[in-house]
Amino acid sequence: MQSVIRVELPEQSYDIAIASGSLDQLGEQCSGLSLGKKVLVVSNPVVFKHYGGIAIASLKSAGFDVYTCILPAGERYKTLNSIQKIYDVALEHRLERSSTMVALGGGVIGDMTGFAAATWLRGINFVQVPTTLLAMVDASVGGKTGVNHPQGKNLIGAFYQPRLVLIDPEILKTLPVREFRAGMAEVIKYGVIWDAGLFSQMEESKRLDQMRYLNEGLLTEILNKSCQAKADVVSKDEKEAGLRAILNYGHTIGHAVESLTGYRIVNHGEAVGIGMVAAGEIAVHLQLWDQESTQRQDALIKKAGLPTRLPAGLDLDAIADVLQTDKKVKAGKVRFILPTQIGVVTITDEVPADVIRQVLHQMQAA
Repeated sequence: MQSVIRVELPEQSYDIAIASGSLDQLGEQCSGLSLGKKVLVVSNPVVFKHYGGIAIASLKSAGFDVYTCILPAGERYKTLNSIQKIYDVALEHRLERSSTMVALGGGVIGDMTGFAAATWLRGINFVQVPTTLLAMVDASVGGKTGVNHPQGKNLIGAFYQPRLVLIDPEILKTLPVREFRAGMAEVIKYGVIWDAGLFSQMEESKRLDQMRYLNEGLLTEILNKSCQAKADVVSKDEKEAGLRAILNYGHTIGHAVESLTGYRIVNHGEAVGIGMVAAGEIAVHLQLWDQESTQRQDALIKKAGLPTRLPAGLDLDAIADVLQTDKKVKAGKVRFILPTQIGVVTITDEVPADVIRQVLHQMQAA
């Protein structure tokens, strides 16, 4: 059974289509969107080995001419060099303005494919087929695309919306456990910032650290409610003029941790988990929310098998320096998204540096 969530935007609204076994309907889903004849599928070797054949066969059966660009897996390859490789294939096969790029992969592939689509011939069609939990609930929805700069995460990019997001939960069966846990970080985020009901549902589940411990109903709720939360926020604020910044809950310190560990020690979801713990503690210090709430949040993060401490050996001064290069810095002040109750957060740039340092010191690995 398919559920469809509409992302309503002034210029280009689109659907998030969620259904088990829907990957082999990709061509059919795309054929009604006037996407042109040429399609470039961008993926990584691991995902392509599992799902490339199904996606390509489906697109070809719908009458598309299909080409491929396979990029190395991993956040450290999310660079302008990889974008150049996509451009080279697009040029080789003469992709036109009516052509389409399909991202078949996790958040890294989605971000890069979207940015390449946004900038090739000043913008061509783009379809998201996320293959990780993190990409399904977060990265594939909302139109944020881009790559990393050596000095910081996602500093180069564009807002560019897909024409369609196709989510097939069956794909998660081949997802490594660590990647599943990374996705749960973003799901917990939605519970804290937007949906107290989702938060409570996760509290009732005995385990959240592996997909096999989630009943099918909870997984369906996680996908639907997370995508709905993201769609609601993006519909109200497409380009992060205000409200959309709440989607960065846990990401301020999280991004700094990722950058300082070279995108090799912790993955994005693990960094967000650490960042949410830090944000919760900062909120307690500033008396924005209570100790019980932060304990409930941290218990969920632990239940999902995510870290709650900083990686060993991380320099607190270096974290402070990286925070100043964050995209959310305004007039030299770091903006934090901080919780006030489960399901509600506030945006503030009035977090004293000594409070940040004190919380980070508390979170240093023993």
